[in-house]
Amino acid sequence: MKRLLILISLTGLLISISCKHDEHKKHEEATFIVTNPIKKDTIINKEYVGQIHSIQHIELRSLDEGYLQQIYVDEGQIVKKGQLLFKLQSIVYEAEVKKAEAELEYAKIEYQNTKMLADSNIVSPNELALAKAHYDKAKADLALAEAEFSFTEIRAPFDGIIGRFEDVRLGSLLEEGELLTTLSDNSKMWVYFNVPEAEYLNYTYNSSLDKLPKVTLQLANGRIYDENGVIETIEAKFNNETGNIAFRATFSNPNKILRHGQTGNIILPTNLKNALLIPQKATFEILDKRNVFVVDNNGKIQTREIEIEAELNHLFVVKKGLKPEDKILLEGLRKVKNGEKIATKIVNPDTVFNHLDLYVE
Repeated sequence: MKRLLILISLTGLLISISCKHDEHKKHEEATFIVTNPIKKDTIINKEYVGQIHSIQHIELRSLDEGYLQQIYVDEGQIVKKGQLLFKLQSIVYEAEVKKAEAELEYAKIEYQNTKMLADSNIVSPNELALAKAHYDKAKADLALAEAEFSFTEIRAPFDGIIGRFEDVRLGSLLEEGELLTTLSDNSKMWVYFNVPEAEYLNYTYNSSLDKLPKVTLQLANGRIYDENGVIETIEAKFNNETGNIAFRATFSNPNKILRHGQTGNIILPTNLKNALLIPQKATFEILDKRNVFVVDNNGKIQTREIEIEAELNHLFVVKKGLKPEDKILLEGLRKVKNGEKIATKIVNPDTVFNHLDLYVE
């Protein structure tokens, strides 16, 4: 029985040795494709969360106290500059205007009569000056009454879209300065987005701040907005708490699709000079870290962690971990183990990059 157990153990050992030998022989017989990273100028798209604002967005408030007599518009209505929107009860103000007009007419006649008498040396120049002052004051009183009367009419200061009405209805007693609604000029839209300091510096080195590239806007439903935007300004200072600086892009809004308060993603193309590129297929993950197999001159493979700067179609831009002269395993990543020696075939990186679709599993 003991001899039988020894025989079985020896047999198992021989089978294990044979399997390892066959596996090693299989790796030696198999030829794996390797290539090099390539340095190349490229363009990557950076995405930033954007806040969409109207170029003009204001609050419309009551300029005086009074009862709301008329509402001429509705929420969401497009209005023109100067269009009458709301009217407060104006009986008292109309009376004040008529009173001021009558006093002005009286002062005018008094001044004209006094002037005729002064020209005939019947009254002194001082009396003429007093009549002139009285006349000027009457004109000023009329202008004031007309201004106060105009406070009862709230008109649109520019073309725009009426916002949501606040708690105001016909007959409401309004306080001076009470909020009625908002008005947004949506002919153009400003989109603000925050850029980290390092990326801001990249922009300043790679392009002129006066000629930054056009940007696109991805809407909340994932669709790309039809109009391209232009970066028109960059804020003067960084936010010390976040390390970001605000950019502002302007988009035309001919179809009024964009509204104040929306959000979206700004897609900003960035030029990268001498970027180090590798195929995505040549990488694998270990504990959320991106790695590649680097092959030395003896065909031995070693795992190496890399840092990815950006992702392109079938490609990664490598920030750290590789050099252009390194040879990386392109195929068969699941068939090899770290530290093994393999037979390799080097493929020119230009060939690989020109036919990436052939190397995608």
